Amino acid sequence: MKVIHKLIITLSIGVATGAAIVEALHAQSRPPVYVVGEIEVTDQATYDIYSKGQSELVPSFGGQFLARGGKTESIAGTPPRSRAVLIKFESMEKVQAWRTSPKFKELAVPRDKGANFRAYAIEGVN
Repeated sequence: MKVIHKLIITLSIGVATGAAIVEALHAQSRPPVYVVGEIEVTDQATYDIYSKGQSELVPSFGGQFLARGGKTESIAGTPPRSRAVLIKFESMEKVQAWRTSPKFKELAVPRDKGANFRAYAIEGVN
């Protein structure tokens, strides 16, 4: 093989490797996303269906429960609802994939029947 061909192949491999490293670093620099849920349970048995289902679903999308149903205390403004949840995801895309999954939509039915619910996502900082 000619020297020029070897040089072209070596440069191509170097560029591809560099691009892969840059993409990996870019993915690492994305801020995490936090999902906050405020819940007022109106029917515990029905709400438990939703809660148990999310115990399996959230981790399957890379989510991690940081707080779940613990004591809440108002420190300013309108008091929070009686139950709260805080979930960490690696990106807003992961949150959207979780929220649009067929299983999430299925679990929304018992959630809506068993609780008054508000949730929102917040992009964190690096």
